[in-house]
Amino acid sequence: MSQLVWLLDRGAALVTYPLLYLAVLTGVFYNTESFGVLHEAAQRIHIELSVFAMIVTLLHAGLGILDAWFVVTGQVPAPAYSMPYFLGGVAVGAGALLMLVVAVLGFTDAKRFQRPWGPRVVHSFAYAGFAFGTIHAAAIGTDLTGLVRPLLAPSLAFLVYVLLLRLLVLQGMPSNATTS
Repeated sequence: MSQLVWLLDRGAALVTYPLLYLAVLTGVFYNTESFGVLHEAAQRIHIELSVFAMIVTLLHAGLGILDAWFVVTGQVPAPAYSMPYFLGGVAVGAGALLMLVVAVLGFTDAKRFQRPWGPRVVHSFAYAGFAFGTIHAAAIGTDLTGLVRPLLAPSLAFLVYVLLLRLLVLQGMPSNATTS
């Protein structure tokens, strides 16, 4: 049973992070018309992709809690790294989940909170959840280091590039393209 939970947890994690990454990336393109075809594609899939990413994230969280319980109670061998490091990784993952759940609650019912939340507040929580999730993936996903870590830096660099490009576009920076 514990081995099945471990496999399902890792499988869910391998699907969760790319989905969250794509949700963030399509979110960047969503409100920026100057991205052209990427903007149009993002408007078609961003919300549905984000919902699916959150469902898979909840699956990973549930399986991860069960897997962590097996480790803490000694039902399975402890990971190759120290127990405090393991528990820290679990805590960072819980922080990611909390931020994402708050973002979803703010999106689905902005009046739930004392003052209605706008898209900036909701997306700030989503970005924070993604940042915590990235730290969680890099730290506790060490059993997949050969797969995760080589992809992490370039994909994050690309995301930062797109965010900076969006910022420049929103600031009205002139482009090299000529208009007729």
